[in-house]
Amino acid sequence: MSENQPDVQESTWPNQVHEWQRVSTKYVWADLALNLIPTLIVVTVFVLIVLFADEKPPPLVIAIFAAVTLGLLLSAAFAFRRVRAIGYILREDDLLFRKGIMFERVVAVPYGRLQLVDVTRGPLLRALGLASLKFVTASAATGVNLPGLPREEAELLRDRLVELAETRRSGL
Repeated sequence: MSENQPDVQESTWPNQVHEWQRVSTKYVWADLALNLIPTLIVVTVFVLIVLFADEKPPPLVIAIFAAVTLGLLLSAAFAFRRVRAIGYILREDDLLFRKGIMFERVVAVPYGRLQLVDVTRGPLLRALGLASLKFVTASAATGVNLPGLPREEAELLRDRLVELAETRRSGL
């Protein structure tokens, strides 16, 4: 099986019927940038401390700095896999959303419980032609943020979800 084709079980889990819709591959660059910025800040602060300090930092400080930097770089390295793990399915009665590599989170948001569907675009996403879709329900636990959708797709999905929500209101 080629690297670009997902495993059948992975592409249809958990219901074995629908295939997961993926976010744009361009979102990897936004995720990578958001993970590398803290790394650059930590490295810059440490270099400035070393340059302007009167004496060399103790070995424990250097070890902590190295561990934090390594952790941040590892997080950035997983950007490609992390973005591949984000997906959604529009089912008959709900939206299924998943994310996560080691700790996968799958959330089912019933259309009738949607109170707000919001499209947001920060400067980085706007530069890449992407947007995020935020779903708000009465329950804080089911709040979902679907990042990295092409702008047009996000707007169409928002309109579709609002339409579905209006036809399936349940006790609101």
